[in-house]
Amino acid sequence: MSFFSPVSTVPPVPLYQEYLLKSVKADLQRVHQTGLSDLVASQCLPGLQSPPRSPRTARASPSRTRVLEDKAACSLWRELHVVKEQGLLGVLTSKEVRRQETMFELLTSEASYLKSLRVAVNHFQCSKELQNTLSSVEHHILFSNLHSVCGVSERFLLDLERHLQENVVMSEVGDIVLHHQLKLRKVYVPYVTNMMYQEAMISKLMQKNQRFVCILHKLEKDAKCQRQTLKSFLVLPFQRITRVKLILEATLKLTDPDESSFGPLTKAICALHEIVNKCNQNVLCMKRTEELVLLEKLVDFGRIKAVPLISHGRYLIHKGQLRQTDVRSCPSEGSVVSFSEVYLHLFSDLLLLSIQKEGHFTVQDYAWFPCNVHTEDLKAHVLGLPAESFLLHLTPSHTGSATALILVASTRTEKEVWVNALNSHRDEQTPVS
Repeated sequence: MSFFSPVSTVPPVPLYQEYLLKSVKADLQRVHQTGLSDLVASQCLPGLQSPPRSPRTARASPSRTRVLEDKAACSLWRELHVVKEQGLLGVLTSKEVRRQETMFELLTSEASYLKSLRVAVNHFQCSKELQNTLSSVEHHILFSNLHSVCGVSERFLLDLERHLQENVVMSEVGDIVLHHQLKLRKVYVPYVTNMMYQEAMISKLMQKNQRFVCILHKLEKDAKCQRQTLKSFLVLPFQRITRVKLILEATLKLTDPDESSFGPLTKAICALHEIVNKCNQNVLCMKRTEELVLLEKLVDFGRIKAVPLISHGRYLIHKGQLRQTDVRSCPSEGSVVSFSEVYLHLFSDLLLLSIQKEGHFTVQDYAWFPCNVHTEDLKAHVLGLPAESFLLHLTPSHTGSATALILVASTRTEKEVWVNALNSHRDEQTPVS
């Protein structure tokens, strides 16, 4: 049984994947025609003139049934029967009509998005056949809180439609977004944060669960999917939240600063920007944590005091293999220079020096970063060392004593990268864990 009953006000729109494809093509065409700087503002509609009359004299309030039936057959605001009937194209300026088109796109694209979400939820997530191929944990990772995302979209669309029913010359989309911002944040942040695990789960299932693959292919062939894959449905929420922000930005560019809707639009854009940023931050944090989890399985501290790699706020900055230089005095030959390989893992608060063997790392030394780590340039040519050499100081290392190592990079560029990384955050105080 479906989670959601149909909403009678949703027009027969295409799947959101098709809408996005058309939008991207239209954007690229506008870039070609008008240049990137005019991309968002160039929502021009051909043939529109700028009549002298003020748009504020046009306050159309058509009946609910008429608007909904009309909207179901239209993809542009100017195609609405009531717009033509009341002569609004002869009342509004071309700029004001373009503004109405962008706000109308918010509504129609949300209807398209909701249509795709319902396919994802009702056709895939609620499929008993598909559920029977998965554990409860796998099913949760695969679909996360998609059901809640769908519910928020449904209520958001209803409010947009209600606004259109009250006045076909729309103005309050910013207010509507602000009204829904907390609900949007509540569902989008956890969903997008989970997408990294979602993608990994799909890859794992496609490789190791033949029953899942067979049922999935069967579901994807259904006419409801219109040849779209499950993956294309699961990535829609992040694509949607960024698209809503772009539509509001386009609307703002067509809104005069002295209009009452300017402030709410600006606040709504800021609210969406914060949601997108939070999603990005969480995804980055999850990726960093996953990287530490994988690395901890490969690192062995041997006989020295171990440090748990998975720590709050810790992340990997840079890693790579360098050559460590050993200069010894020999009575018969003078100074003898030898090289050995050393692998460095530089974290936000820790530096590990290891020996790499068959993909595993045996730690030889470590120091807390940045307070106990810094580099010093060398007069390599005087010492007879490669130009890519530099001196690394650990003051102190894990032993409690100061240590200095001469390291050699493979290129001058690699040397610069390491020196810059090892000397970064010098003014920050890093607590010793």
